Amino acid sequence: MYVLSRNQMAKEKVERIRSGLSAYAESEELSQKIKRELELQNISVHEDITEFGYWFIPVQENQHHIL
Repeated sequence: MYVLSRNQMAKEKVERIRSGLSAYAESEELSQKIKRELELQNISVHEDITEFGYWFIPVQENQHHIL
């Protein structure tokens, strides 16, 4: 059985965002880890918070961003 740590999951989702794709987190804990990693790497995203989870959508350089 392969078990991923929350930190590893966050890093993989940030790599997905870095490549231009959106990422989703079900929990606030994972969302916070993703935000922390995005800040460390200076990556701009739009965060969409819904009742089901958190979406992180990469922002182009000429767009405004919300983190």
